[in-house]
Amino acid sequence: MTIQPETIRLASIDSDSGFVTVLAKRAESAGWQYRRLASAVPPDELVAMKLNAVVIDMAVLGDGGWAYLERVCGMLPQLGVVVCTGQSTVAQRVRGLRLGADDWVTKPCHPEEVLARVEGVVRRRRRSKLRADSGPLVAGELEIRGDQFQAFVSGQSLDLTRREFELLQLLVEAKGQVLERETIYQRVWGYAMAHGDRSVDVFVRKLRQKLEKRSPGWTYIHTHFGVGYRFDPEAGEGVRTAAKAKAKATEAEPGASPAVHATFTTA
Repeated sequence: MTIQPETIRLASIDSDSGFVTVLAKRAESAGWQYRRLASAVPPDELVAMKLNAVVIDMAVLGDGGWAYLERVCGMLPQLGVVVCTGQSTVAQRVRGLRLGADDWVTKPCHPEEVLARVEGVVRRRRRSKLRADSGPLVAGELEIRGDQFQAFVSGQSLDLTRREFELLQLLVEAKGQVLERETIYQRVWGYAMAHGDRSVDVFVRKLRQKLEKRSPGWTYIHTHFGVGYRFDPEAGEGVRTAAKAKAKATEAEPGASPAVHATFTTA
């Protein structure tokens, strides 16, 4: 189960002693480094632990659970976050995933399944890091910097959630290809898409709105109805006209016309 050559460093925020005991034994037998946290700790302490992932039971966090989850996901984009908690509603699970959690597991569950989901999250993080090390991706006015988990338009940062960034990065890397909704969900969320789940459409709509606001002269994401989406930057008429005008100005810039030149040289 281990991912070589690096050891997975996992912590859990959970008060269920029976579950945590089994989780710890399974993690340690897999060669992972494991740490149990009885309550929420500040995000900077999680950084100091140099974790790859954290498993959180929302019941332990109390009334401030949602705020804590959002803070951890927002401040630590490279940390894998798996929520493992008791019975919840669809609305609660959707909220958690949209706040930035990578996965949501409902108790009672087997610790082995939790570790498998953690492993999948860490694997995707490491793949993202490898892509980031290869340098930024540029398309139209858009620049994707995987090392910063950020996207820029004309040098200005887009305000994206981690999930929105991962979706955008996937689409840009597959530039020109039509990706089915199920494929997008599998590669971004990390597991099979449930029937009727519209998360991909919701996140694509949010991405489009943000891109259109900051880069109104371009169309980036195209819909293939009944199939999925394709990323392929297309400049609008205004952008093309401006580019042609600039090209003409550049052509004329090196020297004046022969007639004008003659006037100045014969005077």
